[in-house]
Amino acid sequence: MKLEEVLNRVPHLEIFGAKDLNISDLTFDSRKAVENSMYVAVKGTVSDGHDFINAAIENGAKAIVCQVLPENLKDSVTYISVKNSAKILGLLAANFYGNPSAKLNLIAITGTNGKTSTTTLLFDIFKILGFKSALISTVEYRIDEEIIPSTHTTPDIIRLNQILSQAVYEGCEYAFMEVSSHGIHQYRTEGLNFKIAGFTNISHDHLDYHKTFDEYIKTKKRFFDELSSEAIAITNVDDKNGLVMLQNTKAEKKTFAMKSMADFHGKITEVDFNGMLLNFNGKEFWTTLTGKFNAYNLLLAYAVAVECGFHADDILPAISQLTRVKGRFETFKSEGGIFFVVDYAHTPDALENILDSINEIRTKNERLITVFGCGGDRDVAKRPKMGKIATKKSTLAIITSDNPRTEDPAEIIKEIEAGVEPQFFSKYTSIPDRREAIKMAIKFAEPKDIVVVAGKGHETYQEINGVKHHFDDQETILELARLMSK
Repeated sequence: MKLEEVLNRVPHLEIFGAKDLNISDLTFDSRKAVENSMYVAVKGTVSDGHDFINAAIENGAKAIVCQVLPENLKDSVTYISVKNSAKILGLLAANFYGNPSAKLNLIAITGTNGKTSTTTLLFDIFKILGFKSALISTVEYRIDEEIIPSTHTTPDIIRLNQILSQAVYEGCEYAFMEVSSHGIHQYRTEGLNFKIAGFTNISHDHLDYHKTFDEYIKTKKRFFDELSSEAIAITNVDDKNGLVMLQNTKAEKKTFAMKSMADFHGKITEVDFNGMLLNFNGKEFWTTLTGKFNAYNLLLAYAVAVECGFHADDILPAISQLTRVKGRFETFKSEGGIFFVVDYAHTPDALENILDSINEIRTKNERLITVFGCGGDRDVAKRPKMGKIATKKSTLAIITSDNPRTEDPAEIIKEIEAGVEPQFFSKYTSIPDRREAIKMAIKFAEPKDIVVVAGKGHETYQEINGVKHHFDDQETILELARLMSK
């Protein structure tokens, strides 16, 4: 692609060197630079890409995009000076891959909880409706039937445009993607054309990165602020910060809720562990998904589908055919009659939603046993909150390891225990080894009791000191339950 095409509509300060170049590839990783490629020097959170400009040139880069020009400019290289290379990267990537997001109906879902479930539900709904789509989520990336391993909730902007470009080539009409706060902050959505953006909710998470809850909210809000006037923004007005997202957006504004007046209103008529009878805007239907949090996810998915031009009479039957998202309130019963729930809940709000949903359904004759932990090298502020919630809302809480990463599991557990209120001291124990914690829960449980194993959901590993060890909660539960029933 010609340099002028890659730089189309890209604000740059000045170009030094030849302008009649053909660009073979685009990268912000100097190790991936190839002959005649363009290297974008991005100032990251860990390292500064400007330090690797010479390495990129040695690997064949012929065009360098940077905020700070090197002291010695090479005659054989073209340098493009810009104000913010991280932000510019999205525009460059969109141009290089033919602006694929403009050729798709690109739908974004952001918020603390519910992003994966809602995007996956949308992907499945549109598949049932007969459309080829792409899915970009924490669990996996998909282009129709093809599954691509997921590395980040929101992939880097070059990879994102590659995926969307492939989706266009494969004939997809829609693309559903999770948008994380990290992705927004690091400009990983820059240059994309969103048709609809949905906001699920916001609660304390990622404060290890954003430092304050206010900054976390502002980051999410920035995404809506930057939507075009041709987009549609749909927000949860039951969340106290839901309307904040719409304050400065140019997009058309829509709302959904179960407690408040809204454009899309939902109501749970009946609920048990087998599913729910729901009413959306006066129309009743059954779903095998269960729990209030799932009702919100389905309501947002329904709102998106309506705004895409589909009729309720087509959408609701499709929703009724949906199955549960992997690692999100997955339920099964052991041969011994113990009811298990595996869920990704790893924030205070998500854990509370899961436990509240179960407590609303159960008859109270069954005991509720919760196994959970908190990840290392992540937001420490949520640890005591989760300790308080789990012990308050469970018959027994077993505090264990999640992904300790480089932290000492015992220290993480101590920080969780700090949130336990004195009247609930007798309602918890701690077992650092996750397998042993699950074993303890099964040993304690009796037929009809409910065991929740929270925090990892779809993950099939446990990260300890930089090494990912195989660990699957569901697999471990089934193995232990079978062994202990003999």
